Amino acid sequence: MPRLAAADYAAIDDRLAEVDAALRQRYPGHTPQRQPVHTVYVPADRVTADLVPTWGAAALATLDAHPPTPYPAELDHRVRAKLAREPVEDLRIDVEDGYGVRDDAAEDAHLRAAAHALTTARAAGTAPPWVGVRIKSLEAATRRRAIRSLDLFLDACGGPPAGFVVTLPKVSHPGQIAAMVEVCERLEQAYGLARDTLRFEIQIETPAAVLGADGRATVATLIGESAGRCTGLHFGTYDYGTGCGVAADYLSMDHPSSDHAKAVMQVAAAGTGVRLSDGSTNVLPVGDTAAVHAAWRQHANLVRRSLERGFYQGWDLHPGQLPTRFAATYAFYRDGRASTVARLAAYLDRRAGGILDEPATARALAGFLLRGLDCGALDTAEVGFSRTDLVAVAQPTQGAAA
Repeated sequence: MPRLAAADYAAIDDRLAEVDAALRQRYPGHTPQRQPVHTVYVPADRVTADLVPTWGAAALATLDAHPPTPYPAELDHRVRAKLAREPVEDLRIDVEDGYGVRDDAAEDAHLRAAAHALTTARAAGTAPPWVGVRIKSLEAATRRRAIRSLDLFLDACGGPPAGFVVTLPKVSHPGQIAAMVEVCERLEQAYGLARDTLRFEIQIETPAAVLGADGRATVATLIGESAGRCTGLHFGTYDYGTGCGVAADYLSMDHPSSDHAKAVMQVAAAGTGVRLSDGSTNVLPVGDTAAVHAAWRQHANLVRRSLERGFYQGWDLHPGQLPTRFAATYAFYRDGRASTVARLAAYLDRRAGGILDEPATARALAGFLLRGLDCGALDTAEVGFSRTDLVAVAQPTQGAAA
């Protein structure tokens, strides 16, 4: 017979109550909602009301002008249908590096025009599901301009549009995140918004954002300082590599310095509900067919590499990158569909097989199928499980709500 009394159990519960609460707050688990597979960055002065269909048409035109090496007809059909239906999933209106340095009057005017274009696109039903603005950093030289830009954009939109998020670049100290939280709070008060309406992504593009002067992983502290407002960590390939001293010809998403930073990001974000996004490649599919195909091969390989490493989102900078973004993403999920479905079915049926999966692996299997469904790579009939059932396995604590 056990020798400990009920009071002994209660004493241990009491001892760990604060720890339990802290863990629940810090690690709520991954959200089951759809995550965009990419973010498209467009300078504010180039944002038009027809941007999304224009990018889709340009992507399809590139496919027609430079036919790729034959790939499965089913994949080609899905990619072309996606480019016609929803070529841009997440749009970021950029007034930072991609926009350049303009005078205040020009930036004000471009932000207002971009906000008007977005409003027009929403009325026409051609706006992307997610949208946001990348402001300048909160470093001293650009701080006031950054806050003004965000304020002006919200004013021109009449408040935050649906799916809105702010991208905060060049973060190098936790204090900047605490300040961004205060900016959000002040704007919510100024616009009469509910608390926690405004959310932001943190760009990890300085070495100090990964490893602080005290030897600690800064990125974990950044998430903690966000007061639950941080929705994602986005890797900045070129700024980060340059900051680490990598020569220009070798700046890339697959450079060892990039891999190290992203591994730290991944561990820091694990279980927090903060999503990850890889960066971009500046090798664009332009020029003759040979040049376009070479750029497509590189981009497709990088997208696949990111997916295999658990980064399910990345940046696209040109319409010509959309075909390979979706082709590589869809191929990733379609290649793994059959074995994943079989393994999950075996786990749920408790059948022995060649691989003995455990609950954590089952969550990964269900998560894989969920992402495949959400991005359009897979259909429910091919998966054999409903989305609700998959959520229940992938995130048991949220299964009932989903």
